[in-house]
Amino acid sequence: MHIAPLPEQLARTARLTRGAPHRFTLTPDGSTLLFLRGRAGDDPADRLWSLDTRTGTERLLAAPPEGVDTYATDRAARLIVCAAAGALWTADTEPRRLPTPCPASDPRPDPTGRHIAYLHAGALRVVRADGTADRALARPDGPHVEFGSAEHTHTTSPDDPRGHWWSPDGTRLLVARADRSRVRPWPTYSGTPGPRRLAAAGTPNAEVTLWLVGLDGSRLPVPWDRDAHEYLVGAGWDRHGPYAVVQSRDQRTLRFLTVDPADGRTAVLHEQRDEPWLHLVPGLPARIDSGALLTHRDLRGTRHLLDDGVPVTPPGLHLRAVLGVDGDDVLFTASEEPTETHLWTYRAGHGARRLTSAPAVHTGARRAATLVCEARGAHRDVTVVRPGRPPLAVSSYAERPVLQMRATSLRLGPSELRARLHLPSWHRPGSGSLPVLLDPYGGAGAQRVTAETDPNTLLAQWFAEHGFAVLVADGRGTPGRGPDWERAVHGDLFGPALDDQVTALHEAARHHPDLDLGRVGIRGWSFGGTLALFAVLRRPDVFHAAVAGAGVTDQRLYDAHWRERFLGHPDAHPDRYEAASPLHEAHRLTRPLLLLHGLADTKVPPAHTLRLSAALRAAGRPHELVLLPGAGHRPVGTPLTDDALRPQIDFLRRHLAPAADAAPTAG
Repeated sequence: MHIAPLPEQLARTARLTRGAPHRFTLTPDGSTLLFLRGRAGDDPADRLWSLDTRTGTERLLAAPPEGVDTYATDRAARLIVCAAAGALWTADTEPRRLPTPCPASDPRPDPTGRHIAYLHAGALRVVRADGTADRALARPDGPHVEFGSAEHTHTTSPDDPRGHWWSPDGTRLLVARADRSRVRPWPTYSGTPGPRRLAAAGTPNAEVTLWLVGLDGSRLPVPWDRDAHEYLVGAGWDRHGPYAVVQSRDQRTLRFLTVDPADGRTAVLHEQRDEPWLHLVPGLPARIDSGALLTHRDLRGTRHLLDDGVPVTPPGLHLRAVLGVDGDDVLFTASEEPTETHLWTYRAGHGARRLTSAPAVHTGARRAATLVCEARGAHRDVTVVRPGRPPLAVSSYAERPVLQMRATSLRLGPSELRARLHLPSWHRPGSGSLPVLLDPYGGAGAQRVTAETDPNTLLAQWFAEHGFAVLVADGRGTPGRGPDWERAVHGDLFGPALDDQVTALHEAARHHPDLDLGRVGIRGWSFGGTLALFAVLRRPDVFHAAVAGAGVTDQRLYDAHWRERFLGHPDAHPDRYEAASPLHEAHRLTRPLLLLHGLADTKVPPAHTLRLSAALRAAGRPHELVLLPGAGHRPVGTPLTDDALRPQIDFLRRHLAPAADAAPTAG
């Protein structure tokens, strides 16, 4: 039997993203859509395109040789600036490279289109739109100081982390300054300190401050109580003035601060509190043109959108993100069924209204009643909808998957765990038992079971084609099912998650007798990798082999902001950190285990896997270890895809003995 060469396709197409339109911007009147897209499904270089939403006419705006990394526009979307391989380009009648120093990043035209702010070598610089008068507005004043970036602002931003924001008149900027001198260097693959500085749990964070910086050289500090609220998780400058969003280290308090542009003083406009942590919603808090403040609140098991403190979404509709505010119109995503995410709009006096209906994961943009809708279901489709006109499709050159799905959606157990069972395409019910492979993520970072057929879903089917019944289930702690479901893992990240995987397995086998509970494996990456470790360490009665990729084995050696949200500060709760770190349970291993890690992984340093391997050797516990030189945190979708997947298939076939009908090798 021939198995379609999915790994090769994922590597060549960067997980089927090349050639797909993305990063959408509508002009204020909704007549033009800007977006990035490559010329083909294997083209690594994105180009900048425009689409006339009235006629459907496309035009290529910028195609630098290296491809466009990102772009930004002024308020009218007349001045468009692209970043490409460290250089800046303007996209107008003739694309023009600006004479700025390299590498330059995060270009932001001012709202009036006269100047462009950008980052270079830790400095915030500004250049005129015609490429003249380039100069630094704020230079680093220490070896670990950087202006214009703030890593935690992505938590409330609907797009990228930001660190500099223009005033509406284009004469001043609100600028973040990050001093990382107190932050310990992140370890390299050998465990020695490396150049990257990211605060680990329980260690000092970067000192982030805000400044008002004028084009005339003026500079004013923006003070707030940093001892009580050390995280800057958002900022901006709207028509009502500059503002900042700050958060306490214990993540139970959030403040929206107004900033006086005359002297930089701040005042608390709004404060939110919640236990055991306050969830951060992308796009919130935000002010609409009328001055009302949009926030959220978790009430009786539902995450609501609030307009000046009043819930405006119904019970059972869980707010996901606010995608944009256009005047007083709000575009947001929300879920009633956790496997689907839909587009909604809200306006005071008109209430909330759902815009999409097809079962899919939706996102989009909206300006002047023109809606860009991206629906990710069995396929990924982007359409433009204008009042009184038929939908207009945005062309995609992305490749279709070479693998066909054979999956059944399930609701398992008393909690109705959302799950999906993948069977080999050649298997017929009653024709023989199949070894079971659980394939979870299981953490707060992502769902695996949705209406979208994404690369992870395709990989689950690919493993199934090798002779396994692959079960994917989302347990407690995963997003999409409301605040109570998410917070069920507070203080214990892996106990409830592991229990839910066991429940899903037994319930699936009860309905599908071809699943062989005597041959059960589990594979996972990142959070899923740690979950796979705990599966064989704590439940060897259920799990007979595990593949663990890039797992965190010492929770103290992980990002402070993310890890302390769930486990608290390690000085206050050392028991929680020990219980969530499989490093302390290495001596319990009795089942076959394969460890994998990329040696260029900067998110989860390879030291995690190397230390676990050393602990297993010291305890006399046999295991297999595969290190991937040059691989980052997610090697699948890179040229190292086959190197990451082939050892997993070989290991699982050896220890779980899949059905003889499966292909002996994968395509």
